Amino acid sequence: MKEKRPPFQLEACWKEKDMISGRVSDAMVVIMRTSGCCWAKNGGCTMCGYRQASVSTVTENDLNKQIDEVLSKYKGEPFVKIYTSGSFLDENEIPVPIRQRILSEFSGCERILFESRPEFVNKEVLSALPKTVTVALGLESSDPDVLSISIKKGFTPEDSRKAGLLIKSAGLTVRTYLMLKPPFLTESAAIEDTVRSAMFADEFSDEISVNPLNVQRGTYAERLWRAGELRPPWIWSLAEVLKRLSGNVNARLMSSPSGGGTPRGVHNCGKCDREMLDGIERFSFSQDVKDLNVRCDCIKEWQTYLESERILGTAADLDREFNDDLALGSAKDGGVRH
Repeated sequence: MKEKRPPFQLEACWKEKDMISGRVSDAMVVIMRTSGCCWAKNGGCTMCGYRQASVSTVTENDLNKQIDEVLSKYKGEPFVKIYTSGSFLDENEIPVPIRQRILSEFSGCERILFESRPEFVNKEVLSALPKTVTVALGLESSDPDVLSISIKKGFTPEDSRKAGLLIKSAGLTVRTYLMLKPPFLTESAAIEDTVRSAMFADEFSDEISVNPLNVQRGTYAERLWRAGELRPPWIWSLAEVLKRLSGNVNARLMSSPSGGGTPRGVHNCGKCDREMLDGIERFSFSQDVKDLNVRCDCIKEWQTYLESERILGTAADLDREFNDDLALGSAKDGGVRH
């Protein structure tokens, strides 16, 4: 098991590329160690393992030391993303003095992004934020049943919509996160759900980030995955969602899959995974669907998988079940094929 860092140390920090006003820019990503997401303390979401990055004993002094660490690694990137294990606007997680210090330290940035649950978004809080802020909202799905049963998010799609419109009315920008294939959804249903959710989110979003399910440790989703009751989505499904949405929403479409190309993340046959993931990354900047055009014979396996799910009416990992059946049959029949 991964050993936790002391509460005064960051969970992670790295550099990447993102967009500012339509151009590619350097960005610094920071994951702070906080006391944790308020919703996780009440059970949390089925697929979220970020609680493992939280420490109940973290103090304001610890958070200030983490900011000092951030500043020591900051090299003038114009885009800074500050993530916690929960909500940046939750005062119990990020006290107001800490929030004010972060915003002050990075006041020269062209863009600052952080995430929050909708219940912490209000006019008073928004009025104190600089116009360079982007608030990320984890909508995940616009289907109330998917949100409450598959994900157990603890709020409704309308809650996210109201928060998004409020953020926009304050002159700030919104990045909305959608979950592709949460527990209990078949591949086909997941594609349709994400497309519908993006259409719903487009009203209040400047950017829509499609996040394929990544099986994180210590989660309910991991229990299903280990039991063969869940398969992370195919990269073909992610590409299909982006193709169907391209030209049909005003928001910038993007995806940066965690665990892509591994059994726990979005994956295909293994041969084409890297090429497709590179295409997804290019599309996130170019918005050109030509970047999604990759050729591999496993697209036929994906199509068969979709049809098999429809016939069987199950969201279980059919690849694993099929391979297990083959192994069982081989053991019984002495390895003879029929």
